[in-house]
Amino acid sequence: MGFGTHMDGCGNIMKYSLFVVNLITFVGGIIAVSLGIWILVDRSFANELVGTNLYAGSAYILVVTGLLVVLISCLGCLGSVKEVRCMLVIYFISLFLIFVTMLIGGILGYVFRGKVEKTIRLGMDRSLNDYGSYKPVTDAWDETQIRLKCCGVYGYKDWKNRIPDSCCKTTSDGRRLNCQDVDDKNHHVINTEGCLNVTTEFVKKHAVIIGTSGIVVSCFLILGMIFSCALFKLIE
Repeated sequence: MGFGTHMDGCGNIMKYSLFVVNLITFVGGIIAVSLGIWILVDRSFANELVGTNLYAGSAYILVVTGLLVVLISCLGCLGSVKEVRCMLVIYFISLFLIFVTMLIGGILGYVFRGKVEKTIRLGMDRSLNDYGSYKPVTDAWDETQIRLKCCGVYGYKDWKNRIPDSCCKTTSDGRRLNCQDVDDKNHHVINTEGCLNVTTEFVKKHAVIIGTSGIVVSCFLILGMIFSCALFKLIE
């Protein structure tokens, strides 16, 4: 029996509350997927320098669970409108599993933020000697130094006598200066700041986005579980 003859007010409040929560969750899922993909693409240039898969792993969790949230929120909307109890049960169980997974992804983002400097420093130190002989590392260093306008781990002297062209500054017209014979007198042609600090800050900002997105969406999932339980009990 539907809400037509019993508990019209309370039943409809729960039904439409669950519907609204699912709409918000649907939008949140899309945003989470978009943010996860953006982070994976935006930080891919430093893959070989970060030194851990924890950061990428939390971004992948955000993408996968975000997609599941989108699908499950559609199921929740349908279950609330049609007042189908079995759909609400499936919805609740799925929501709980996604909640746990997304919360873990969010926590991983914050955990990584706390250890990011150490892992990046170790990764950069190890990869210095592979520059020029291992293409993924070479490309990662070049793109990191170009995009973040930095050089070496702590500074250009880390490269000793083999400073990469990617350390050179560019002119206003996009022309890259020559920095092969850099010394203390002409170091103005080179990006003197080390990549460790700027890369750490860059990754930390992305880790905060991962953590915050996962936790915010998880809060909406809790609301979905609460309203689905209430609606389940009200459906006769």
